[in-house]
Amino acid sequence: MAEDAAKPKKQMLNYINVFRGLAILLIIAGHTMQIGLKGSWINNISFEVWTGGTALFIFISGFLFQHLSYKFEYKTYMKKKWTNVIIPYILTAIPGILLCFYMPKVYGNPFEGLNPVLQIGVFLTTGRVHNVPVWFIPMIVIFFIFSYLFLYLEKKNILYKLLPFLFLITIFIPRMDIEPEYVVNMDYFHKYIEYLKYVISGFIHFSSMYIFGMYLSKYKEKIDIFYDKRWLFILLMLITSVVDVCLNHKGIYVNGTVSKIFLTVLVLGYLKHYDEQIKSYEKINHWLDVTAKYSFGLFFIHWYYVFLFNQIFSKPKVIPVNDYYPLFASIGIASLRFLFVFLFSFYTLYLIKKILNKLKIDNTRTFIGV
Repeated sequence: MAEDAAKPKKQMLNYINVFRGLAILLIIAGHTMQIGLKGSWINNISFEVWTGGTALFIFISGFLFQHLSYKFEYKTYMKKKWTNVIIPYILTAIPGILLCFYMPKVYGNPFEGLNPVLQIGVFLTTGRVHNVPVWFIPMIVIFFIFSYLFLYLEKKNILYKLLPFLFLITIFIPRMDIEPEYVVNMDYFHKYIEYLKYVISGFIHFSSMYIFGMYLSKYKEKIDIFYDKRWLFILLMLITSVVDVCLNHKGIYVNGTVSKIFLTVLVLGYLKHYDEQIKSYEKINHWLDVTAKYSFGLFFIHWYYVFLFNQIFSKPKVIPVNDYYPLFASIGIASLRFLFVFLFSFYTLYLIKKILNKLKIDNTRTFIGV
């Protein structure tokens, strides 16, 4: 432990910080920018372009875990995750839980009628019901639990040899999908099992991205390859996107993560290559830095503003494209929703942070993730 304390502190890498800011914007876009009637070409293309930001977020989580692993101590690590991830997750869950209780039909609560205490337990251990995007938290907790094992396997030169197998899983075992209407005829226990399966399937599906993030963190020099060979990776991203859209349209297969693997390495390669130039644009770099710092908080609360926008303006989760909604109008409404959700989420966090600071609370991360 004394040796660990003597090790110099690693600085946050600017290109990863910028990447984190861009990743949260893609995640919000995935929940606000989808257009087109389900099954249409426009909807399939929209789904392919905007969804899958979770893969980037998980890659960054693995990258940062390995980057800071020089000071890893399991008990301390888990305590920090409890303070900086789990507690703000629980606190920011309160609005969603109240909506589930008081607007169960409108908000979409398949556990309506179950004992409220049990409902809270279901919500927090699955994430998906009370606040759709935060199923990520129960899933990432599994990664936290296995953190010691990951570093042990890395030390034994085993972990990264598993990557080809893990990528095959990601490619051939798409994420499970789940919506309240899918479980409507099940009893509460089997509904809960389905939501748990959704979380576990996410862990299995995204394990490759987390380990890949660790790999590129350990061997940062390899990131340059993705910029040097950028045209190859752009081509692979386009090919996998087109294949996924076509297979999705035929109802055979849908897996937006595959193209996001190539998007991840492309963005990473470009950001690392142009890191100094990005730093020279101080206002842009500062804005992305602030967005990155607010990323977890934005992740926790932005769904509430998606719901609010849809209720105020009577809009569905996916904006249709038809005679009533021409393409340009649907894109305009989706873009407006993106700006509404991002700006209101950001300023909500900003105001809460200021209020907490006024109350002499410095560690606001424990409350709102920022």
